[in-house]
Amino acid sequence: MIDLTVVWAIIIGIAITAYVVMDGFDLGIGMLFPLLEPGADRDRAMNSIAPVWDGNETWLVMGGGGLLAAFPLAYAIILPALYAPLTAMLLGLVLRGVAFEFRWRDPAHRKAWDIAFPLGSAVATLAQGITLGALLQGIHVEGRAYAGGWWDWLSPFSLLTGVGLVIGYSLLGACWLNWKTDGALQDKAVRYAGRLGTALLAAIGAVSLATLTLDAQYYHRWLAYPGIFATALVPLATLAVTALFYRSLARRQHAGPFLWALGLFGLCLVGLGISIWPYVIPARVTIWEAAAPLRSQVFMLIGAGIMLPIILLYTGWAYWVFRGKVGHEGYH
Repeated sequence: MIDLTVVWAIIIGIAITAYVVMDGFDLGIGMLFPLLEPGADRDRAMNSIAPVWDGNETWLVMGGGGLLAAFPLAYAIILPALYAPLTAMLLGLVLRGVAFEFRWRDPAHRKAWDIAFPLGSAVATLAQGITLGALLQGIHVEGRAYAGGWWDWLSPFSLLTGVGLVIGYSLLGACWLNWKTDGALQDKAVRYAGRLGTALLAAIGAVSLATLTLDAQYYHRWLAYPGIFATALVPLATLAVTALFYRSLARRQHAGPFLWALGLFGLCLVGLGISIWPYVIPARVTIWEAAAPLRSQVFMLIGAGIMLPIILLYTGWAYWVFRGKVGHEGYH
């Protein structure tokens, strides 16, 4: 018999992965924006994401809505525990979106929008990373409710994960610009990608080591014998993918660095799964304890079965139509 709770956990995992893949690079471009020359370079950078950036956030809505519908107990605990970073994330996304649109429609205040765009991108990214760190470090639960304080989410570890995600999304942004642009802007993107790749590897190492000190279960899952022979494959694969990333960058490949950077994110998500499965709130609430009633899961699965293929087809079509590089006139 199929365990629908596991199916829904996979669906939400897919939504989160898709969001990181698709919205990560345009948030990264936002954070790299101040380093680009005003004028043509900034226009080309924004044009490289203009056809897809708004639709990318569909996956964030699906992940959050799926958590509410499929795992209502987890939603009820996580939301009050993380009100502050989640609110900051939403405000950052709103600011970024407004700046993106008004930069073209209000040229008289373009300098202000050019500040708001990277500011909103950085706030949203940092808040997402802090939220992840707060989840990993543990949420104080008593009974079926959050029992911690207002500032429990803020810690050196959550700030470390926040900075790590800022670096990671910036790397995706640089790799996307390498793929979608040419000339001096592409050369600049390659330089940034090389530096950010090293910084991301350092951040992954720091977060990984810090995670082992948070809770005994993390230590045992990664380092206990004989499981260590399996879990050791993740850091080894990370080093291998990093080497392939730098080789593709040195060969000035277009799509290669972006795909290998996504591979690094994929390995981070695998590591996250190893650390917390089968908990939706690490060491506190499992997916089965947080799950909605079976009838609700079946009803929602019907809707997801209809909408998910439509979203995938629409997204794939949009990326296909706007494939290729952005010209100096701002067109693909």
